[in-house]
Amino acid sequence: MPALRIALLGAESTGKSTLARALQETLPSLTGLRVARVDEYLREWCAREGRTPRPDEQRAIAQEQERRADALAGSHDLVLSDTTALMTALYSEHLFDDRSLSPWAHEAHRRYQLSLLMALDLPWVADGLQRDGPHVREPVDRLLRGWLRMQGHAFVVIQGQGPDRLAHALDALTPLLAQHASGAPPAAAPTGLFSRLMDRQSRLPGSTRWTCELCDDPGCEHALKSTSSPQRRGRS
Repeated sequence: MPALRIALLGAESTGKSTLARALQETLPSLTGLRVARVDEYLREWCAREGRTPRPDEQRAIAQEQERRADALAGSHDLVLSDTTALMTALYSEHLFDDRSLSPWAHEAHRRYQLSLLMALDLPWVADGLQRDGPHVREPVDRLLRGWLRMQGHAFVVIQGQGPDRLAHALDALTPLLAQHASGAPPAAAPTGLFSRLMDRQSRLPGSTRWTCELCDDPGCEHALKSTSSPQRRGRS
């Protein structure tokens, strides 16, 4: 069975890396799956080069991000990508007015079954050369939501602090993981491994579809904060 691919997306300093690490630590014991994490290649690139990339260097960075995900997908059941080529393409458009990466990045992103979109409810923290500042978070978030909607990429907005953010992500992932388990060969999905996951699913609300018509507006986060269940938005 092909590996499940989950993308963690969001503007700067929204907790993508922290959540990716927490999910990698938590999911194996809940599911018995072999879980891999793909770290952000841009961070590594900037640390090595001592600068941010030029417009002509963006494509190679995006391709390397996806190449690493592909390599891990061959030996794992679940791949958590701490950003994808989609974010590189988005920043190319936002910073350099370069839209040339978008078609390829959207096509590559279709291999991800779900995107976890980080809410803007965490404080901005300076961390590395790749950070531009808190003023870019809302424009990037708005553009990203618009892209996800227009291209039909399934996504869930993840909010909360610390353990609450992890719990929100687990609730968002549970239906997909349970579906994956039910379709796995018997030898690959022994009933005991998913007991806690199925218990979590039984406690979820019946519907998690996000019906807000303005879900590409960061202002919708105010409505999300009043709920305790994940709000899913996607297209079938």
